[in-house]
Amino acid sequence: MSLRTAAALTAMTCTVAGFAAGARAQQTQAPPAAPTPAHIVWADPIFGGIQLSGHVEGSANLSSANPANNVNFGQGFNDRADTVRMNQAMINVEHDVDSSKNVFQYGFKFTGLYGTDARYTHFFNEFDRVTRSPYQWDIVELDAQLHAPTPLAAGGSDVKIGQYPTPLGYEVIDATGNPFYTHSYQFLYSLPFKHTGVLTTTHLTDNVDLWLGWDTGVNDSLGANGVNNGSVGKFIAGFGLNNLLDGKLSILALTHYGPENPYTQGAAITVPDPNRHARQFYDTVITYKIDDNWTSVTELNYVKDDQFHADAESATTYLEYKLSDQWSFNGRAEIYRDNQGFFVTTPTASLDVINAQRGFPVTGANYNFGKATYDEFTINAVWAPPLTLPGTLALMIRPEARLDTAWGGNAGTKVYNVGANGAGRDNTVGTFSVDAVLTF
Repeated sequence: MSLRTAAALTAMTCTVAGFAAGARAQQTQAPPAAPTPAHIVWADPIFGGIQLSGHVEGSANLSSANPANNVNFGQGFNDRADTVRMNQAMINVEHDVDSSKNVFQYGFKFTGLYGTDARYTHFFNEFDRVTRSPYQWDIVELDAQLHAPTPLAAGGSDVKIGQYPTPLGYEVIDATGNPFYTHSYQFLYSLPFKHTGVLTTTHLTDNVDLWLGWDTGVNDSLGANGVNNGSVGKFIAGFGLNNLLDGKLSILALTHYGPENPYTQGAAITVPDPNRHARQFYDTVITYKIDDNWTSVTELNYVKDDQFHADAESATTYLEYKLSDQWSFNGRAEIYRDNQGFFVTTPTASLDVINAQRGFPVTGANYNFGKATYDEFTINAVWAPPLTLPGTLALMIRPEARLDTAWGGNAGTKVYNVGANGAGRDNTVGTFSVDAVLTF
């Protein structure tokens, strides 16, 4: 680990602790927590137990570089600098499966998304070419679910069949499931987003889960246009360790393996054939609840692409201090090494993320500055004001400050503040953001 990263980790701990210490004296006088709103649930005999929920997320960000190309290099979902965006309008319709009740159950989930984040999350050949606008449609999840008792597993098995977000990694597509508005390099460049297939979680004991799954690939759907190469033989495998150390510690270690690179559209099979070369994802998330207020998460990741002989390793630490139901504070420190400069890229045209994944020509600039190590340090506050809102509405506001540094690469690794000539002018950039999430 670099001295810069070690300093970032230390600063993160001190900063979050400082937030906590300053607020601890007032904790006993905090106003009563507003009751957590319940989701809308139908009581109809046919639709009984079906829940309707969702959220709308809007954001604004300001870059210290004020780049001429208006691009936050390496930041993915929030790739446009100095802008205001509606990132997500998401709706969920679902019937839950409760794994704690080891009896046969069935359910389903549908999650639809509209907003600028959908540019990054498309399943292939599903709404990915409907519009050239940065605001796009996407299906995040559409699957059937069941829980079944099994004789060899004390807690039975959970099964998903259909399309679902990847179980690998700590951060997720849904904005309400993340501690921060911006995303880590790990989430953006070293993990799948979604799969089409079958995923099983078998609860062998109260402490051990076995994960196994088969799918068509990273963001692949079905059919000739839904899979970007000729292979549908990808799999997920791993294990989860739960409720260790009196319920304070959990570990989830998963791998996804299979060919992911596309055929070149409109040409013969690429040489070498992408179906013969795997992309390997290895990810471990370690969650430790220090006490009632403090929680730490550490994610370790390694990704390797056999066809292009490229790999990247990374580590991210998260620290949360929960002051009350209205206030919490978070820190994130990350180091990400892209050894050949293969993974960290930032396309600029609205369709170019999906174009590159499917093997179509990229129409806009696609920034890639070669091998480098990226340090990222982020802090935020999360405020859920105790407002009196109608129905099940609730509000969350997250101001955030982020510092990115690139080093150990080519030409001084100046990747930020890209000018009109396509060259970067800085190796450090600060980003200041705030997002608001209205949930129902």
